[in-house]
Amino acid sequence: MGAKPSVWVVGTFDTKGDELTYLAGLIRQAGVPVLTVDISTRGTASQADLSAFEVASHHESGADHVLGGSDRGAAVIAMGQALRRLVDTRCKAGSILGVLGIGGSGGTSMLASALHVLPYGMPKLLVSTLAAGNVAPFVDVYDIMMFNPVTDLAGINRLSRMILANAAHAMVGMVQHTVPQAAADELPAIGLTMFGVTTECVQAVSRLLGTDYDCQVFHANGTGGRTMESLARAGLLRAIVDITTTEVGQHLAGGVCDAGPGRLAAAAELGLPWIGSVGALDMINWGARDTVPSHYGDRLFHTHNAHVTLMRSTARELARAGEHLAARLNQSPGIVRLLLPMQGLSAIDRPGAPFHDPEANQALFSAIERHFVTTTRHKLEILPWHINDPEFAMALATTVRSVLAQ
Repeated sequence: MGAKPSVWVVGTFDTKGDELTYLAGLIRQAGVPVLTVDISTRGTASQADLSAFEVASHHESGADHVLGGSDRGAAVIAMGQALRRLVDTRCKAGSILGVLGIGGSGGTSMLASALHVLPYGMPKLLVSTLAAGNVAPFVDVYDIMMFNPVTDLAGINRLSRMILANAAHAMVGMVQHTVPQAAADELPAIGLTMFGVTTECVQAVSRLLGTDYDCQVFHANGTGGRTMESLARAGLLRAIVDITTTEVGQHLAGGVCDAGPGRLAAAAELGLPWIGSVGALDMINWGARDTVPSHYGDRLFHTHNAHVTLMRSTARELARAGEHLAARLNQSPGIVRLLLPMQGLSAIDRPGAPFHDPEANQALFSAIERHFVTTTRHKLEILPWHINDPEFAMALATTVRSVLAQ
């Protein structure tokens, strides 16, 4: 049982058996094969195709490590690890069409980690009582659909019956209807980073390259940069065109668009061609104005909208960002091309605009020139344009073509 490719319906059958059986039945009625999987941490017998003991046995320390203790928290963590290993193994064997999981806080934590090992594009649907809150820890950089059950997952009622049916039919639709192939799917994929204030540049570069490359644009909001680097590590990108490296400055200053300390690491790890710039490093993002930390009270701010406040980066912050950027890029064994727009870093960093500050920008440029190590494979280009000037976009596109032709 289970060798045939199937949709996996996963959850704790000891507490949510009725809901899981209902979901599996609807999917089977639609003509899609199903494998039910129990991740109950009590290990009690259930009607699932794969029992909790079978799942737990995939833990590197064995089933007893998962089911043999009295600490529920430890058991939940261990079961999540076992499920992840099981899903990874069966997915690589071609046994999984998609995964539909349901859970409260414990179930969601076990399921999310397992969904992360599935390839991009494979249907991943998680019905979770946490779906109306902050889902970032569960979705992370993956294409997971989280579904709010509205009521708790504690039996079938007139509302849950309808909502769970929608989840089951959504999974059926994703599995039965394949994605139409497009001509762009045959082109080499490149990842580009963009902010609203670098949109002109990124869109122009995409137009210039779009006939020969599948241009995948990522919002440099923290998650976006990490997602792009995750795709690079998965072998899904031919090159990184990192026009908007604001996430580096955000991380160093504590802004809300922080991609973490690993930003820029993918190119260094993989030797992947990296062509980029310093877009939007002139700003640090916060939420609404009243969420900005009080110790920044005397700084220059610009209200982007009711929920986003921009803070102008200082010369000191930019120097630190430049040093960090250069140090990261120096580590790459691959081709690196860093292009500097000397006339401004964003749409609001030009004469007459609120963040125009050439002296602060010079601190960034000077730090990069001081720390960036030029080699036959690593080159720095200083250009007399603003980042959103057509000439700068052309220079970027020309560089991408030149690098990828090598």
